[in-house]
Amino acid sequence: MDLSQKYNIKSRIWISTEQGTFLGEGRIELLKKIDEMGSMSRAAKEMKMSYKKAWGLVTSMNLHFPEPLVVGTTGGVNGGGSILSDSGKRLVEIFTRLNEENKIYLQTELEKLNLLG
Repeated sequence: MDLSQKYNIKSRIWISTEQGTFLGEGRIELLKKIDEMGSMSRAAKEMKMSYKKAWGLVTSMNLHFPEPLVVGTTGGVNGGGSILSDSGKRLVEIFTRLNEENKIYLQTELEKLNLLG
């Protein structure tokens, strides 16, 4: 038995309220795709998710936050779409940074365990 193995660590962050999950990696990915594609339906399709599920997640996030994170746009040659509000973009940045800082912290702590082996 090889006792000199290197350990790895994995974690996920969920931010919740009394009403349930507000943010997690999947919801952040959805917000990023909406921002990238300008469309909730195209973002859902890209993520292999039904539009109904994407709409439900966005509605839930919008209701859990003081202002909408995703807003609809109307008109134009190609019809309407969806975009992130400034708050939505800022929230994606904050969550992404929090997640990265968490990974760095956990990896630093895990290295202490790896040093024991």
